[in-house]
Amino acid sequence: MVQSPIMKRSLCVAEPAIVRAHQKCLWKFHYTPSFPLPAKTRLRFALMSHGFDEEWEIPKKANQVVLEWSSSSVTGKPFVDEDGFISYDFTLTKEIPAGEMLTIRLGKEESAATRAQMFYQRKRPFFLYIDTKGKGEFKDYDTFSIDVKGSTLHNIRVIVPSIVEKNQRFDVYLRFEDAFGNVTGLAPDDTLIELSYDQLRENLNWKLFVPETGFLTLPNLYFNEPGIYRLRLKNLQSGETYYSPPIHCYLEFPHQVFWGIFRDDPVRRNVEKDTEAALRYYRDDAGLQFFATSSPENGTISGELWKQISSQVAEFNEEERFVAFLGQTYMGENRKEGVRHIIYAKDNRPLVHKKDSKYNQLKKVYKAHIPKDLVSTVILSTLDGYAYDFEEFEPEYERLVEIYSALGSIECSKKEGNDFPVAVPGKKIGEVKEGTVRSALDRNKRFGFTAGGFDRKGDLGTLATDAGPQYSPGMTAVLATEYTRDELFNAIYQRRTFVTTGEKILIDFRIAEMPMGSEISTNVKPGLVYNRHIHGLVAGVDQISRIEIIRGGKVWHEINPKNNFFELAVDDSDLLEKVALQDPNTGNLFTYYYLKVVQKNGHTAWSSPIWVDLETKLEKVLKKVPKKK
Repeated sequence: MVQSPIMKRSLCVAEPAIVRAHQKCLWKFHYTPSFPLPAKTRLRFALMSHGFDEEWEIPKKANQVVLEWSSSSVTGKPFVDEDGFISYDFTLTKEIPAGEMLTIRLGKEESAATRAQMFYQRKRPFFLYIDTKGKGEFKDYDTFSIDVKGSTLHNIRVIVPSIVEKNQRFDVYLRFEDAFGNVTGLAPDDTLIELSYDQLRENLNWKLFVPETGFLTLPNLYFNEPGIYRLRLKNLQSGETYYSPPIHCYLEFPHQVFWGIFRDDPVRRNVEKDTEAALRYYRDDAGLQFFATSSPENGTISGELWKQISSQVAEFNEEERFVAFLGQTYMGENRKEGVRHIIYAKDNRPLVHKKDSKYNQLKKVYKAHIPKDLVSTVILSTLDGYAYDFEEFEPEYERLVEIYSALGSIECSKKEGNDFPVAVPGKKIGEVKEGTVRSALDRNKRFGFTAGGFDRKGDLGTLATDAGPQYSPGMTAVLATEYTRDELFNAIYQRRTFVTTGEKILIDFRIAEMPMGSEISTNVKPGLVYNRHIHGLVAGVDQISRIEIIRGGKVWHEINPKNNFFELAVDDSDLLEKVALQDPNTGNLFTYYYLKVVQKNGHTAWSSPIWVDLETKLEKVLKKVPKKK
């Protein structure tokens, strides 16, 4: 409901005015109008909550929301607006003179107290719409506000780079958080934090206080020896210990690892309606290095709103600080086209509408753009109704497939042992096997992996339930040479990605020194006919339960490290001709490999595949293989 505020100044006071996240209270909203309100005036109090778990709690009974003045009272009638927000309507039974105070109460007794939202927010608004004519035309409003702050210290999050070089200086950011992930400075006065390396170095043992801001920056740390490191923080008062994600220190490394998320729509920040707040959340609160918007193309985004989103994305895109991509979803024909998350390389691109005859097919969308103008990520391809069978796969545009999101994984079917089967609580949705990652890879469809969160927008919003997603939002890591949008987009296009179910599990995966996303031919490296040397490393946030090397759609090799770090080195000496798959369209022989990592706590990571192509004229390849002396 977007209207104009009341011009005359009325008095709006919320009680309490400052609360902690998830705090339960009896809420009072005192309103003193600057003008008389005649009898039959209608007031609409907008709670600005859908009732989702993270949002402001909806009172259990309607009679817990009451408007009071003098010795009179009126019970609020619940109203749900077009955006799904809950409001309460009141009709005055008599005239209220200017200057007389009215009070809206949420709950009358402690047993009826309702809780605040779970996320912090300055000046969290509640709107009071007023229709003095009583006809339901709510053109004017006044605003109450409550500051929601972080609750008691529960966790210390350490934000560090995943890869550094020997003696390279870097900064460490400490974020003191409550149980809901909000930054907080609320801790006992005598709280002291001890900082050291996991591999304790005697000259690094600092004592830190919890700052009032909840943030702390530790500049110019470095490692003088290569290896895997983790920073350790210990609360000397409670005895709790916290660790940073793994940091791999190399002598020299050509890439950096940048972490971000594609296609997410958290309850706490609506990406479309408040793009600035959403981007600020991902950059500052979530500590991510990139994010892509995913506006729906179903007509709910006006041209003016799209311009605003594009402008905010361009403004937040800042080299060496945060990369923002402009993106949208595209709902194609079930099975034949499926659903895409389109990520644009540049700013100010038009929103593609399927209702527009120029873009009513995916082929037309691609024809209107040159390769590297966009990346079209396949998402949810196993869900019947949203599925994609990969028969009309466009490799120049469809460079990525979302192997995991908060709805689950599409790596393989449930019968094939999917650890995160895609499911929507309370809904029966068929599974399309042709849409699984392994089925597509087996047919020589080539793409890298990405991960997404949970989308409540547009047509995908039908998958949202009160229970919310059943899995954690995924994260995508991009291997790029520079921290710019151009370089990250180029790395994405080259499939230099690996993904996790939400934790910063570090992966390096190579075959014959070629990184993930590569295509290697025996015509160039003839020795691959007899042997493929696979090497890399895995550094987990928790103990690593198993590492699987997937070859040609099946687990070829499994390792059970039982620790947080493992260096991988294994040779596949099977004759390539005997293990290769055949492209059903061209008859070419090939195989592919990718890495899957499962931690003890269940969090999982996948590397993008590496393809090995077998030269069809085998005798030509064998001539290039050096003869053994």
